[in-house]
Amino acid sequence: MGYVEDLRSLVGHRPLILVGSVVVIFNEQKQILLQQRTFPEGVWGLPGGLMELGESTEDTAKREVFEETNLQVKTLQLIDVYSGQEFFTVAKNGDKFFSVTAAYYTDEYHGHLIASKEESYQCQFFSEDLLPKRIIGSHSQMIQDVLKKVK
Repeated sequence: MGYVEDLRSLVGHRPLILVGSVVVIFNEQKQILLQQRTFPEGVWGLPGGLMELGESTEDTAKREVFEETNLQVKTLQLIDVYSGQEFFTVAKNGDKFFSVTAAYYTDEYHGHLIASKEESYQCQFFSEDLLPKRIIGSHSQMIQDVLKKVK
């Protein structure tokens, strides 16, 4: 059982503050990697997830990207840290949480892209002008913020 599952066994569905990381990965054509997630069903998002005990946000980002895409990222650049009321979520099972998310970007990675079937239907690179319409709202904001930085 992971940290969040252990914590939930103690507190039930009460609101928690959970820390996580996501990564905007650019390929050589400056396209952005997205994964079509199993939760929320069919919605696209950035690779990433929640921190485990003892991890830094950078460690979390690298681990989650590898688990979800089979890619190993190298140097990470901070986009921003996102938190507040607009990052409140109620999961399908009733779990409530406020997320604090460190968002990073990189174009330094290696490996063969393979989507984790546990967490996503597929992974695909998209041009910034052809991004899917159904993207997690906060991830859409993170993408817009990084595009301002790298232009």
